[in-house]
Amino acid sequence: MTIKNLYTIIFFFLASISISFSQNQKGYTIEGDDVVFTFHRSDYETLSHDEAGNRISFDDLTVENVVVSGEFNNWSKYDWKMTKINEDTYQLRKPLRKFEDEFTWEFKFLINNEYWAEPTTEASNIADAKGLFGERLNVYNLKMYPKAYPDNNGNVRFRLRGHENAKNVIVAGSFNKWDEHLFKMYKIENGWELKVHIKPGEYEYRYIVDGHWMEDPSNPDKVRNEFDEYNSHLNVGKFVTFLLKGYQDASKVVLSGSFNDWNDTDFTMEKTDNGYWKYRLPLPAGKHHYKFIIDGNWILDPDNSVKEYDGSGNVNSVCMIK
Repeated sequence: MTIKNLYTIIFFFLASISISFSQNQKGYTIEGDDVVFTFHRSDYETLSHDEAGNRISFDDLTVENVVVSGEFNNWSKYDWKMTKINEDTYQLRKPLRKFEDEFTWEFKFLINNEYWAEPTTEASNIADAKGLFGERLNVYNLKMYPKAYPDNNGNVRFRLRGHENAKNVIVAGSFNKWDEHLFKMYKIENGWELKVHIKPGEYEYRYIVDGHWMEDPSNPDKVRNEFDEYNSHLNVGKFVTFLLKGYQDASKVVLSGSFNDWNDTDFTMEKTDNGYWKYRLPLPAGKHHYKFIIDGNWILDPDNSVKEYDGSGNVNSVCMIK
């Protein structure tokens, strides 16, 4: 493996990509290192009064200001005032680091410091609100998981083979507080898939296939749970930059290894201006075998002296992550 000083290891932070959940997520997006709260008038039909609990129509009220109120600011009615974008939209941007201590942060939008905007049940990130003594309130809250969120460029790809006749497949784990609805997988050829951005750490997860919970059959790393069954185990590690020097006349260079089931198309390397081909990805702790594919020809890493036979008699370059 050609990596400056053998390895260039970079701790993984949330990627600088503007995303919104594909499962009808409401109220916010994650943009780079910020959470962007967005209030759209069209997302809400009614308001509830802070004290009386009576619901009124938006048509009966003139919106003078909108505030983000939630667990993160002790449900303040005044602190997190939003900026008016147009007649129907308000927005507020806050650093993501403010939300990294917990998996779930519940919040709502408060109109004129007095009326709660009531999200409809069509939003996938709805949660029932509870009072101090566990009583159910007449409002709903939105929730989010800053440690994990679905994204097409995510660093973890969940893939479940088979189950072509299933109607609904979910991945749930300790990274999303075992949410049974939000991380819905999409159907691919011969199975189901979902790409997710997950912060570094060790997590447990399972698949839910039409309501039936199961471990990941393709992941041998598992731990017994409290139901005397197994949860699959996931170690989200550190970013490693693979570099291949030379071969500037090549049309395409691909990185392939044990970390992507030796896929020969997924990780297309980028040609740099200083004579290298580069690919950066997060790898969990442990040993990883890999090779480069140059215009269809598989080669060992010419600048990595660490090599090893695999179980099939092939020699591969070795990358160790600690």
